[in-house]
Amino acid sequence: MTYSLAVDIGGTFTDIVLRGSDGQLVVDKTLTTHNDLLEGFFAGVDSVLAKAKLKPSDIDGVVVHATTVVTNALIERKGLKTAMLVTSGFRDVLSIRNEHRYDMYDPQIEFQPPLVPRELTYGIAERMFSDGTVQQAPSREDVMACIEELRKQDVKAVAVCFLNSYTNPDNERLVGDMLRQAMPDLFVSLSSEIAPQIREYPRASTTVINAFTMPISQPYLRALAQRLKKENYANDPLIMLSSGGIIGADVAGRNPVRMIESGPAAGALAASHYAKVLGLDRLMSFDMGGTTAKACLIENFQPLITGLFEVDRRYRFKEGSGMPVTIPSIDMIEIGAGGGSLAYVDDLGLLKVGPKSAGSMPGPACYGRGGEGAAVTDADLLLGLLDADNFLGGDMKLDLAASDRAISKLGKQLGTDTHTAARGMYRIVAEAMAGATRAHATDRGIDYRGLSLLAFGGAGPVHACEVGSLLQSKSVIFPPQASVLSAFGTLVTPVRLDLVRSALGMLASTDWSRTDKLFDEMSREGGSALMAAGCTADEITLIYGADMRYLGQQNEVSVTFETDPRKTHDPAVIQAAFDAAYQAQYGFMPSHVPTEVVSWRLTARGPLVPFHVALALPAQPGKPKKSRKVHLWQDDQMVPVYDRTSLAKDQKIDGPVIIEERETTIIVLPGWQATVDEFGCIVATLKD
Repeated sequence: MTYSLAVDIGGTFTDIVLRGSDGQLVVDKTLTTHNDLLEGFFAGVDSVLAKAKLKPSDIDGVVVHATTVVTNALIERKGLKTAMLVTSGFRDVLSIRNEHRYDMYDPQIEFQPPLVPRELTYGIAERMFSDGTVQQAPSREDVMACIEELRKQDVKAVAVCFLNSYTNPDNERLVGDMLRQAMPDLFVSLSSEIAPQIREYPRASTTVINAFTMPISQPYLRALAQRLKKENYANDPLIMLSSGGIIGADVAGRNPVRMIESGPAAGALAASHYAKVLGLDRLMSFDMGGTTAKACLIENFQPLITGLFEVDRRYRFKEGSGMPVTIPSIDMIEIGAGGGSLAYVDDLGLLKVGPKSAGSMPGPACYGRGGEGAAVTDADLLLGLLDADNFLGGDMKLDLAASDRAISKLGKQLGTDTHTAARGMYRIVAEAMAGATRAHATDRGIDYRGLSLLAFGGAGPVHACEVGSLLQSKSVIFPPQASVLSAFGTLVTPVRLDLVRSALGMLASTDWSRTDKLFDEMSREGGSALMAAGCTADEITLIYGADMRYLGQQNEVSVTFETDPRKTHDPAVIQAAFDAAYQAQYGFMPSHVPTEVVSWRLTARGPLVPFHVALALPAQPGKPKKSRKVHLWQDDQMVPVYDRTSLAKDQKIDGPVIIEERETTIIVLPGWQATVDEFGCIVATLKD
């Protein structure tokens, strides 16, 4: 028997999944310890091992980790003092941004302050032309003078971002070598290594984020690897990336910017896994945890991928108000609608929920850890959807009286009773998630109506039927171990690294010698990273693609090719792939317009992970273990409560009904029917 371990640290809970090679799973869920993430990591792992009666030395498979350490460092600005070196005359690149306003009609528009202030941004006299020709190399005297300033300022990390370095990295590498020789303890990030892509501001932003977070992430991952080794775990940890792949801790530590969306990405990968298992080529994943809710579109059994996303938005979910990151990432919509999201009454006397969250400390009022605000979990408890004595299987008791006090105060502000205020919170959360999902799907040319919804996360199954009803979903699916599905997702994804190189030019006149060189370079980098993560050379698959657009357009469409373009050098094959992708996204195709290639992409992927869930379902249909007063649809409505483990294959239950498992609770609405399928999924469908 081989055992593998997955740990997903979220904003409120840390989820742990232990998998045996026979498909058996042992799971647990503990509160995230924000002051020391490794404390919560190993507390949860030790709990799972104790349940399974195993020792650390028995874990001879992979140990995969998804973490919020990078996201937390950015949001809380916990990084050490960071500087930036730019081409002389371009010190204000982070402040000028891209000159776009995310809200045209707000005269008091604000952005988050740059991670590196202007006084720590230094100009170096150098110049690279757009074709890669060196017009001026940096002088040693100029760089050494800058190094003296860095020492005086006690700078711990540096981002180097010179003009046009994506076409020729020589100037950046020269300066990087001098920095490392003169200051060996300095954390150095070069834009030509982190984000070798066109567009100056996104490249600078991405590189600065990497430099800012490296002094935190690299020691954290090293400490994790050292402690695993000390406790006799067989293998080094693998780290989940935003793009949906996993990679070795050393590579991840040098590229923390790739880890920003690691937890949500793992959930999307788990949704893709179930799309394949259930034979659904199109699916909408709905992941609602303690801090946020995320939705992701699954097309052709794969999540959508984007080459640009934002982090640390000034207005948390307002596009354009954050810092851009030009790193491949699974394309998700996120809103502040988690179990810990706090409700309040705005200046117009209207009820609002989120984005501010109570997190795990102090948490919702019902956690009994000092929280006084009314959180979504408080509303769920007060409405009777949750059992105060059975939260996390009874290991974590909830304080119903505290929830009542918090929401009663909110109700008085609204001029209504407590149950009505709680119902309002429940429905506002659902409307917010449904509205964001509609916009997300419509922007990508996808009709969301009728798509099945896969619900997971600690709070997802509580709210998913309501969201599915608003989205006109034909079914809402609750997979086994739904609460820890993101951690499960890290165990069903192969080792993978996504790379990109910008090379702006017309497709018809592609410089194939340069293109081949870029693909060769990416192939070597990807192969080296995957072999460091344990893959052999013959296990690595290379997938080729590009970012393309019609001449005159500002934005690109990402295209994946069926074969290696180096084999044929045929622009017609690439053009056909782009035309098809453009047609699918926008509904028309201006094929008379010449086509540009902006960037070439390569994905290095390890072997696919064979996996099955060994779930034994009872032979006889289960019966309700009790009934509970629920106040969601009307006051004091008695609703049957089932234990999920008692439900048999093909068993059907009419809503309203509550189905409980240790880590989460499933709510099936009136007029819906729940059916247990052969994989142990509970599928809720609207009755005719």
